[in-house]
Amino acid sequence: MSSFELESIGHVVSTLTDLASAPRQADEGAPEAWLVFEPEVVEGLSHLRPGDDVILITWLDRARRDVLRVHPRGDTSRPEEGVFSTRSPHRPNPIGLHRVQIAAVDGRRVRVRQLEAVDGTPILDVKPVLDEDVTRR
Repeated sequence: MSSFELESIGHVVSTLTDLASAPRQADEGAPEAWLVFEPEVVEGLSHLRPGDDVILITWLDRARRDVLRVHPRGDTSRPEEGVFSTRSPHRPNPIGLHRVQIAAVDGRRVRVRQLEAVDGTPILDVKPVLDEDVTRR
C-alpha cells in the first residue's frame, strides 16, 4: 500500500466533545459549529457565502483504524458488514465527509449548520456542492 501525508488546514470548534454522545448523522440533532482555518489558507475562503452548501472533509482522528467489519449504526442485532458499505467512522483511513450549509463567515472562521464532528476534529478540505450552475466554480 502507498502512504500519503496530509496536513490539517484547520479544526472544528463544537459543543460536541464526547464521541459516544455525538449524533451519527447531521440530521440527528447535530449542532452548528465553527470551522477555524489556519492563517495560511484564509485566501482560499474567498467567495464562500452564507447559504452555500459545501462538502467538509475531515480526519476522524479519534476513530479506530483497525476495524474492517461493523454492526451498522452500532446495532448488534444487525449482522456485521464491511466498513466500506457503511458510514462508520472506524475504518483504515478515517476520512469524514460532511455536507453542511454555511451560516456565517468571519475572517478565518466559518460557521456551519448541522455538523456531527466533535470539537478539535482536523479539517482536510472544503469543496462546493455542485448544482446546475457549475460554471461559477
